[in-house]
Amino acid sequence: MKQFTSPPQHESRPDENTTDLLLGRLRTNPSVPIFELAQDDGTYRPVSTADFIEEVKQIAKGLIATGIESGDVVAILSRTRYEWALMDWAVWWAGGISVPVYETSSPSQIQWIVSDSAAKYVLVESTRHQEDVESVRGELPELAHIGVLDDGVLAALATRGAEVSDEDLEARRTSRRLDDIATIIFTSGTTGRPKGAELTHSNFVDTTRSALNLLGEQVLPPGSRLLMFLPLAHVFARLISVLAASWPITTAFTSDTKNLLQDLSAFEPTFLLAVPRVFEKVYNSAEAKAIAGGKGKIFAAASDTATAYSIALSAGTVPFLLRAKHALFDKLVYGKLRDAMGGQVQWAVSGGAPLGARLAHFFRGIGVTILEGYGLTETTAPICVNLPWDVRPGTVGPPLPGSTVAIDDSGEILVKGVMVFAGYHNNPEATAESLQDGWFRTGDLGALDEDGNLTITGRSKEVIVTAAGKNVSPAQLEDQLRFHPLVSQCVVIGDQKPFVAAILTLDAEMLSTWLANNGLPEMTVAEAAKDEQVRAELQTVVDRANQTVSRAESIRAFEVIDSDFTEENGYLTPSLKLKRNVVVKDLAPIIETIYSREKPTR
Repeated sequence: MKQFTSPPQHESRPDENTTDLLLGRLRTNPSVPIFELAQDDGTYRPVSTADFIEEVKQIAKGLIATGIESGDVVAILSRTRYEWALMDWAVWWAGGISVPVYETSSPSQIQWIVSDSAAKYVLVESTRHQEDVESVRGELPELAHIGVLDDGVLAALATRGAEVSDEDLEARRTSRRLDDIATIIFTSGTTGRPKGAELTHSNFVDTTRSALNLLGEQVLPPGSRLLMFLPLAHVFARLISVLAASWPITTAFTSDTKNLLQDLSAFEPTFLLAVPRVFEKVYNSAEAKAIAGGKGKIFAAASDTATAYSIALSAGTVPFLLRAKHALFDKLVYGKLRDAMGGQVQWAVSGGAPLGARLAHFFRGIGVTILEGYGLTETTAPICVNLPWDVRPGTVGPPLPGSTVAIDDSGEILVKGVMVFAGYHNNPEATAESLQDGWFRTGDLGALDEDGNLTITGRSKEVIVTAAGKNVSPAQLEDQLRFHPLVSQCVVIGDQKPFVAAILTLDAEMLSTWLANNGLPEMTVAEAAKDEQVRAELQTVVDRANQTVSRAESIRAFEVIDSDFTEENGYLTPSLKLKRNVVVKDLAPIIETIYSREKPTR
């Protein structure tokens, strides 16, 4: 079994917990604002670490006065906003366990998470969320309180806790230790009912310190700025929010990604945290805009140059002519792309799904280095991340300090170390299946190079086995297909079928621009799905994707549907991962139609 270990670079005390990270920042870097809050006039108001901790303490006292005991569970159901972080830290200060719930969750999903975690208090954002919780309250015997952010519940908690002494609060804060559960994060449910992953204070403290010891000074120098727009209910955003609060970084929040470009321009972050679909959208929008302005050839040349430049950087030598072309396109194209992201971004971290080497090379070539990472809910987000001084596009880098990654004989990725969870809440069977002999079995497939860099090759539960016995990992093909601006989402199919096929959805936002750029009349998504010229373009996309795999793995047929895969219709998780089993089940009639036709020859 091939394995690679990154030795630990720190040692935490057993009596510490996550709140000690925030107190450490107050001692060492009190002058850098911990947050900046957007104001109605477009400016940002700084919040000092001392003021933030004072707010946290007041709300924590309110939770204690409300009856929350050490080890009790408080659920948080809200969009990404300042108050989310405020409540999260307050729960920890009161000795509680916080459980995030996506604000898009249905009443049945809320019922499962709140009941399985035995939450005593649920903080919701709005009256609509309150109504969703109330609709299933009869099935939540442990739930005692519902608080509504929009109704001023945090101020009410602060008032209610006025009689709780500082000594009692400190006793409650220190009642939790590294080995205690800090949060229960329910998996996104791509393969069944969500399971509650129990993450300890040690998971957050040691993973944060490992990441900062490795990357902090270079990627996040003091004074760095982070715009948080991913859902804080997701483990990736949650870990980064804790990390940012522990280090001299200033964070701002935005909950509406429709305003993302304006917010980037106003806040001017130096660091971005995003999923691959965000970077795909940035690229596709820039390309479409260039084509519409008659500069498509310039953009294509600039894109090729950026990619070649990044590849040359990895090789260690950039030829003079390539450097000259890169400098020219930096003035013509790259600078404008960086300006669209706020103008100051130098580093970004991508997670949640595979990024793909082509996007990694392109963004690195324009001056925004994306450090692709890999991890799961069960690993407090990061297992591996690319190193800024040794970026290897196409890999997710080596394991974080204090952890070991191994590849077993079947190709499955195993991990042990500071980030691995304690187990699944109320689910010993699933825990025993996932945690074996000290290793967490990720369910993903991968390979390690000699320097410990991990390459993800697929997911064991998603591997397609065709009727001819050929194993096909759909992720690589799907990544290639989504790169085209016409394609929004896709699913590659073929399990126990005679050949591999795909179902594509069209990007409604990009469709009009693409049609205009190609001299075609305006049409609806439904009309475009049947249009011969649109389908011919999609065939070229499929052909290009097929060039990355063997003939036996190539897509031999595809179908275009007139609806998209979204979180709202249940086909994507909140982190935009495909719920493959749900899609395949619901689209069974379309799949049957594909395979009932005469076998394709191309």
